[in-house]
Amino acid sequence: MDGSNYVIIMAGGIGSRFWPYSRNNYPKQFLDVMGVGRSLLQLTFDRFTKICSKENIYIVSNEKYSDLIREQLPGLADYQILLEPDRRNTAPCIAYAAYKIAQRDPKANMVVTPADHVIFKEDVFEDTINQALAESQKSDKLITIGIKPTRPETGYGYIQYIHESDSIIKKVKTFTEKPQLELAKTFLESGDFVWNAGIFIWRADTIIRSFEKYLPDIAELFSSMSEAYFSDREKSSIENAYAVTKSISIDYGVMEKADNVYVVEGNFGWSDLGSWGSLHDIREKNDGDNNVIDGNVLTYDSKNCLVMGEKERLVVIQGLDGYLVADCEDVLLICKKDDEKQFRSFVNDVKNEKGEKYV
Repeated sequence: MDGSNYVIIMAGGIGSRFWPYSRNNYPKQFLDVMGVGRSLLQLTFDRFTKICSKENIYIVSNEKYSDLIREQLPGLADYQILLEPDRRNTAPCIAYAAYKIAQRDPKANMVVTPADHVIFKEDVFEDTINQALAESQKSDKLITIGIKPTRPETGYGYIQYIHESDSIIKKVKTFTEKPQLELAKTFLESGDFVWNAGIFIWRADTIIRSFEKYLPDIAELFSSMSEAYFSDREKSSIENAYAVTKSISIDYGVMEKADNVYVVEGNFGWSDLGSWGSLHDIREKNDGDNNVIDGNVLTYDSKNCLVMGEKERLVVIQGLDGYLVADCEDVLLICKKDDEKQFRSFVNDVKNEKGEKYV
């Protein structure tokens, strides 16, 4: 295990597509979505302890989740928890962590990962990440992980790579964000596109030079704080920085512009758990009717459903096919589980018409 390896876990999202199970005050990364007794954040942390020391794992999240992080990962030191006062997308989040880590270890070699992905082949994942880390350690490459597409998915970004060598590290040609269905079908048929998993590997100095070149305003903000990192002044300095920094993703701000971007294909059983439908796909089915049941539930003549309920309350369903039934706290949601686009509308309408307490 290389002592210069670091992991940044991004854990600040609100998981609106998993509403009402995921709420603003307790989003999906802190939930035991897989039913294994560990939250998604805890599973992600556990996964990376095989790749770097626990002391080199940093969590970046919104300050409102500080107590949840400390409760679920009690062994973390304060310096490992980076709290954002506001959500500004992934570029400022990554800049904060990269500049802070580089201040202590200029030779840091980093993995950046979301907190809420599911990996089924842990050994293959570990090998893939270690191969990418070995490459980023010796070169100025910005490496991302791509997943071989299994369907013409319109909810993911796509990466096209160049077939120029037998190396597992392929040079990226283009990025395409969430294509229309016909274009997604073309990508699938071509064989040289992969899904963008949102997992990145690079040296700290490599990504910092990229910020300086492509996002100089963000680079200036976080580099000017070098003496504040790991000190009592860090919190106030971050508050000042986030008050003026723009909201922009690392993909749009850096990866789509840089000419040193490479992709490693990951075949380790991956899901970003982006929807209730994806959760139904990967969870163990409880009966012969392709239902996923979590809670105190009875089903009659129902199939292909995902039913989640509180243990204290009995849920009985009859005659449903392909539905989500989510009975969570003070909200009962019954809808088609695969109608993913509707969930943001549900959340917005509930917030506007019924109040913040329900979201």
